[in-house]
Amino acid sequence: MFWIVILIIIALCVFLPGLWVKHVMEKYRQPADRYRKQGNGGELARHLLDSFGLENVDVEETPVGDHYDPVAKAVRLTPDNYSGYSLTAVTVAAHEVGHAIQDSRGEPLFLARQKLVKTAMVGERIAGIMLVAAPIVLLLTRVPQAGAITIIIGVVSMALSTMVHLLTLPVEFDASYGKALPILQKGGYLHDGDMVHAEKILKAAALTYVAASLTSLLNLGRWIAVLRR
Repeated sequence: MFWIVILIIIALCVFLPGLWVKHVMEKYRQPADRYRKQGNGGELARHLLDSFGLENVDVEETPVGDHYDPVAKAVRLTPDNYSGYSLTAVTVAAHEVGHAIQDSRGEPLFLARQKLVKTAMVGERIAGIMLVAAPIVLLLTRVPQAGAITIIIGVVSMALSTMVHLLTLPVEFDASYGKALPILQKGGYLHDGDMVHAEKILKAAALTYVAASLTSLLNLGRWIAVLRR
């Protein structure tokens, strides 16, 4: 019973942030036409980029999640946010433009984040290869130590990837509160009374990475549990 309670607590800690982020984003998608007169998320992103002299940065629609691509120099928004006129759409657009501003200014935290993200991608690949290869290595060599070393390398690589995601959190909060929030406040882009709700959306946008990191921690725990058997 003790371990069941512990597992439930861990599961709640892992899944609640992601559920909260999804809840906030969906809540403020209504009313869907709240900013129809001002423009949709894609149009606001284009306007903000131009106002900061970032005409070289494109605004594109993507099915794989809202993000800024520093290599392609593109702010990418999901269909709901690219074409949407909701508070969520315009606020998320401002958050992603915040990342483009960080990039244009060569801010140290943003540049460090890019290097860390590349490290995380390499770590995830290594982890996948090692964890899949471990049983094969053990079968071919029949040396338990060889399989154990392969497993350890895979688990450490996966843990490194998770930690990298968590360490990028200051960059996300700066995009929300250091960039997007002042832009929305000073520019008067939001209706009266919407700013307090926009702050919740900006917090959710920043915590998206945390939610993903906690989910990867759960996957790491599953691997460890399986490999201990």
